[in-house]
Amino acid sequence: MSPAQRPAVSIVVPCYNGGRFIDQLLATLAAQTFRDFEIVIVDDGSGEETRRKLAQLDSSITVLRQPNQGPGAARNTGFRAARADFVLPLDCDDTLEPNHLEETVAALRAAPSDVGFVFTHLRAVGAIQRIFPRKFNRFEILFSNKLPSCILMRKSVWETLGGYDESMRDGYEDWDFNIRMAAAGYRAIEIPKALYVYRVSDEGMLLSHCSSRHAAIWRSIREKNERLYRLPEILKAWRSARGTQHMPLPVALGILALAQLPDRIFTRVMGLYRYGRLFLQGWRDALRGMQTHP
Repeated sequence: MSPAQRPAVSIVVPCYNGGRFIDQLLATLAAQTFRDFEIVIVDDGSGEETRRKLAQLDSSITVLRQPNQGPGAARNTGFRAARADFVLPLDCDDTLEPNHLEETVAALRAAPSDVGFVFTHLRAVGAIQRIFPRKFNRFEILFSNKLPSCILMRKSVWETLGGYDESMRDGYEDWDFNIRMAAAGYRAIEIPKALYVYRVSDEGMLLSHCSSRHAAIWRSIREKNERLYRLPEILKAWRSARGTQHMPLPVALGILALAQLPDRIFTRVMGLYRYGRLFLQGWRDALRGMQTHP
């Protein structure tokens, strides 16, 4: 197929029993000011209700079906089918602001080849309602994933890294992928606007970070990327990112030390740390609002 016949962007949507979100998802994509894209939905072993919903979609939307294999495998299936050079993974319960594709595509088109992806800030809705600034920092990403799962990337990046780790069925496969992008030397462009809308439920990823899975999954990430977590490599990443990171080196090393505790204790400590940061940020936002509107 010639480049002229291919879309500029492929939007890959993993879907597991998310049929109730599809109408809202498609509405937000229909509202995009940038129109040259295809939609690839991967049904990851959903039940009858979602299968029936996906069967009713317009024929212009590609629907792929597979037995349930987890989010990493679903994304990989969608990426393999993607016809465009730029791919945007988007979970089925999330949405985009109308100018998301217009701004991210323009930025990636104008960027040099070592810029592997473009991302925006995140607006959370649902159980948490606030804007989360997102960052890409080669040091901080070793300890905390500050990138959204929804990033516009070159398909060649996904190919070079060998895709998402399909064994990570409990989540964090995007964190692992992002660490590997940083280690491979890819740069990113940050668009400091909340153009990605993330739906947070009680089971959502932003809250499940404090679940009992966090310690075990992060340990598996450290084991897979063992070289990056050696002290000389950590110091090297810190020096290269100095002046741009928000996490002090002692905090990062403290988190790494705490990770040696039993999973249950470490998870509880990290839960207090994360919720404490959210609480303090909420107070800061409230105080700014009071100062702006006396």
